[in-house]
Amino acid sequence: MSKKRKKTNSTRIRKSELIQLIVNVFTDNPEKTYNYRQVAKILDINNDSQGEFIHELIYQLCDDDFLKEVSRGKFKLNSRGGYITGTIDRQGIKTFLIPDDDGEPVFIPERKTNNALPHDKVKVFLYARRRGQLPEGEVVDIIQRAKDTFVGVLEVSDNFAFLVCDNRVLAQDVFIPKNKLNGAKNGQKVIVKLSKWEPNLKSPVGEVIDVLGEKGNNDTEMHAILAEFGLPYKYPEKVEEAANKIEAGITKEEIAKRIDMRDVTTFTIDPKDAKDFDDALSVRKLDNDLWEVGVHIADVTHYVRNGSIIEKEAKERATSVYLVDRTIPMLPEHISNGICSLRPNEDKLTYSVVFQMNEEAEVKHYEIAKTVIHSNRRFTYEEAQNIIETQTGDFKDEILLIDNLAKKLRKKRFDNGAIAFDRVEVKFEVDEKGKPLSVYFREQKDANKLIEEFMLLANKTVATHIGKPDKKQKAKTFIYRVHDVPDINKLQNFAQFISKFGYKLKTTGKLTDVSGAINKLLDDAQGKKEQNLIETLAVRSMAKAIYTTENIGHYGLAFDYYSHFTSPIRRYPDMMAHRLLERYLSGGKNVNAQDYEELCKHSSDMEQLAANAERASVKYKQVEFMAQYVGVVFDGVISGITEWGIYVELIENKCEGMIPIRDLDDDYYIFDDKNYCLVGRRYNKRYQLGDEITIKVAKANLDKKQLDFVLAD
Repeated sequence: MSKKRKKTNSTRIRKSELIQLIVNVFTDNPEKTYNYRQVAKILDINNDSQGEFIHELIYQLCDDDFLKEVSRGKFKLNSRGGYITGTIDRQGIKTFLIPDDDGEPVFIPERKTNNALPHDKVKVFLYARRRGQLPEGEVVDIIQRAKDTFVGVLEVSDNFAFLVCDNRVLAQDVFIPKNKLNGAKNGQKVIVKLSKWEPNLKSPVGEVIDVLGEKGNNDTEMHAILAEFGLPYKYPEKVEEAANKIEAGITKEEIAKRIDMRDVTTFTIDPKDAKDFDDALSVRKLDNDLWEVGVHIADVTHYVRNGSIIEKEAKERATSVYLVDRTIPMLPEHISNGICSLRPNEDKLTYSVVFQMNEEAEVKHYEIAKTVIHSNRRFTYEEAQNIIETQTGDFKDEILLIDNLAKKLRKKRFDNGAIAFDRVEVKFEVDEKGKPLSVYFREQKDANKLIEEFMLLANKTVATHIGKPDKKQKAKTFIYRVHDVPDINKLQNFAQFISKFGYKLKTTGKLTDVSGAINKLLDDAQGKKEQNLIETLAVRSMAKAIYTTENIGHYGLAFDYYSHFTSPIRRYPDMMAHRLLERYLSGGKNVNAQDYEELCKHSSDMEQLAANAERASVKYKQVEFMAQYVGVVFDGVISGITEWGIYVELIENKCEGMIPIRDLDDDYYIFDDKNYCLVGRRYNKRYQLGDEITIKVAKANLDKKQLDFVLAD
């Protein structure tokens, strides 16, 4: 007999809720048959009229083909009897299966996940589909776990221990036998590897594989964030040792193989806290009334040999990770901050794209070549910006010339349909222990855009050089950075939403018409309370940029060919591009596209994980920073609406927290996902995405990286 459910107050139950309770009875017991009286008994409903209502609803579910009447008055789940495989995806508080055949998502009730976690590969048994509802099913087998290590705080008792996980992906605590603690102590943050988790086990079983340190310590917490996303938080000693043996090797023989540009005025412009300078610019006037502008990139692959342990580690990491207070480099420090970093007053080996340009920034000739340079000056963005604004300072003429060329390049790019996603970055000023002292905003100014335009030009040039050869030649396999056109449905939904703020957006026509309309929208929203919201939703309506060997162009930049060539110190795709360029320019044969496609996918995946970790570190620092303001009132803007609460971004510092829907006790609120709002059922009060709202900071939970707000009185 099925386990009895919590008694239901039949006088207050709504039809939709009662249908769901009936559905649960049958899906919990797919092989059993019930009459309506048995269902009523399971639900503890004794009211005769409600019993008749249950009878009526059961027949309605039969009409929907969800149930079948196996004999007079006896009903059973009408299972499709089919199985489907796919990947588990969590959307808010709901779980879905994304089928392998790209079919429609299948809803998986929480009690039917059988311990499957997001990204797990699973087999699902499909139920009969209710009319007007998504297909529904239950996990019957976990084919492959996406993740078997978890981070959390250890709770040790006399005979055993539990891991309380940091994130909410794993709801259960992990049981750890006393002999599997590996020296870890109560209250420490640790990494645990699952050893057993059967569907009938209440808790998974695991063992401690690494101790991160004491909870609350900044290094511990940053390492915990990296481990949570499966990213490395320390460098293998053997890789460091191998890197430390590499010498700069700038010999007369090596220089003779390259174009010697050490006598050309050269400088770097980077963030003030940067140590890995992987790009430099040179400039000089030529006799033919053209300007020569060199984009010089650290020649990383000259030092990191294919097949070496340094190469293998870089390939696995695929990217440097930039947390709030630190950089976790893709390459060992001796390479990234030492021999490859284009530091001032040192000879450096580089891979360069050297342009000859006229005053209108038109490229008349270019050369891709190995070079040797000598940087005359290291500028921070702030120093270069000051020269642009005051027209005084070191290398004033060169900086102003390149700035002028960059502005012309930028104008042409936008005339061709590029989109201006110049978003404000939230940054923290931290002390030596990583404690956040203040929040500041970093905006893209002319100095940033100057570097950006010439890096874009170099990336576009190398991609075009390989991807669009002479008519007699066939394009060889290369690494492209592509950005697909927007999904028309997402764009139309976005246009419909912003109309509530009085904005219009053209979603059809030529690509340049649509991109121009998006740029106008972003310009019109500048300085308005809804600016950040509109920018965020505009980005979400776009496709994600990825790495691939199959070129489709870059919509956001309005380039037919685009690659990543300019940051090999921190991105593995750039190293691949360098190697392929060197191979092809020396007459080498084409490479196997499938091998490189797999590396592209891995790089795209790792880039996404790094971005997730970066956001988690920012969230942690936001919560840590706001802990001092518990009880303080702030003005904010509603930045997100979900069925479990309202997300609010504070205007003063852009920190984001949530008002749980359970705390909105003046009415019963319904989530309207089409209109991005919550609506009160009785009084029709609305909380709309983009609304200004005044909140009070209620709680700052560092363990959950969560800020809780309440409505201010």
